[in-house]
Amino acid sequence: MGRFILTALFLSLVTCPAFGAADVFFTKDISPAGLMAIYNKLGREAEGKVAVKLSTGEAGNTHYLSPNLIKELVQKVNGTIVECNTAYGGSRAETAMHMQVAKDHGFTKISRKALDFSRRDIRL
Repeated sequence: MGRFILTALFLSLVTCPAFGAADVFFTKDISPAGLMAIYNKLGREAEGKVAVKLSTGEAGNTHYLSPNLIKELVQKVNGTIVECNTAYGGSRAETAMHMQVAKDHGFTKISRKALDFSRRDIRL
């Protein structure tokens, strides 16, 4: 069975079979409905533990996906929002500050699952 990756910034969906070419889906509909439409285009449900990799953004800026945009998809796949601390400093360099940014930007409201960025033993 192939895996798929959702790159919400471009609202594209890539299916990656174990071997062979990948299928890529794009949409110009940058909305919750557009995001769900390309997810539904797969024709199958995400199973098991699902990671939704994104940037929660830096404190004080608006350069991140709106939680309202991705909420329906995250909840549909029972996804865990995944992001790692940054190496360049800033408000996401330390776990406590990073979790606060995620909360301030609304990401903890859309997913019941939140990773503790300081733990190294979490398996998805």
